[in-house]
Amino acid sequence: MNTFAQLLVYGLQLGSIYALLAIGYTMVFGIIRMINMAHGDFLMMGSYAVFFIVSIFFANIMIGPAVALLVIGTGSAITGFIGVGVERVAYKPLRNRPKISSMIAAIGVSIFTQNLLRALPFVGPNPRTFPKLMQDRLFFAGNVQLSVMRLVIIVLSIIIMIILYFVVMKTKIGMQMRAVSCDKDASALMGININRVVSVTFFIGAALAAISGAFYASSYPILLVTMGATLGNKAFIAAVVGGIGDIRGAVLGGFIMGVVEIMISAAYSEIAYGFSFVVLVLILLLKPEGLLGKPMIEKV
Repeated sequence: MNTFAQLLVYGLQLGSIYALLAIGYTMVFGIIRMINMAHGDFLMMGSYAVFFIVSIFFANIMIGPAVALLVIGTGSAITGFIGVGVERVAYKPLRNRPKISSMIAAIGVSIFTQNLLRALPFVGPNPRTFPKLMQDRLFFAGNVQLSVMRLVIIVLSIIIMIILYFVVMKTKIGMQMRAVSCDKDASALMGININRVVSVTFFIGAALAAISGAFYASSYPILLVTMGATLGNKAFIAAVVGGIGDIRGAVLGGFIMGVVEIMISAAYSEIAYGFSFVVLVLILLLKPEGLLGKPMIEKV
């Protein structure tokens, strides 16, 4: 039982990271029905942004929780604007083309981004060690070992998800996002600026990916330009399992994937990644729209 509780804590930590990343997939799909295959690279760019901010302005010293939050916020804002730029340059011209065009463009963006950063001398192909942002401390709750950093990541992730849900459900821009997700053409006739809504969606999605990247790098402190690919795949699976297009589904799917991966890794680590796809296939067979998703009706 103690082992199960210990693994559950690890799973919640990893699941919170997947959930933050999966929200970006589900928001973009919900608004413009596009699967952004480059979304995982926003995680990579965000973690590198935090790495360079800490390296340049703080010389890799331990900066403490308050400054760490400020640095992560700055890195996520930078990544958010990069996400908006990518949408305007690569995706917007294809918005009215067949969906496969956008998906291929997203794959191209992902490959281009990874190779561009690999070619830059201050990034390069070699792994970099992510700096320790704050002092961690281990303690026990019963027989379960916890750490301050682990709890901070879980709690902050949940707070961010609650704030996002409030923004989507209670604010004007959130109402516009929900309207566009229901019917883009009717929303445009009602005076909603579609381009603005799409840009805000990409900004939020990329910013959340950057935050998840900073959290992930704080737990597994090795940076690689390809790190977003595998994590992006897992987060996409989480979004589909939960019901892509539904923020609550992305959160649920993220936590499910995190817990399942940790549990499987504890038993047989070599198949943990592959088992994610087994979960995806099972969910698609039993409930094709995902756990919290609704059946979609294609207009003809």
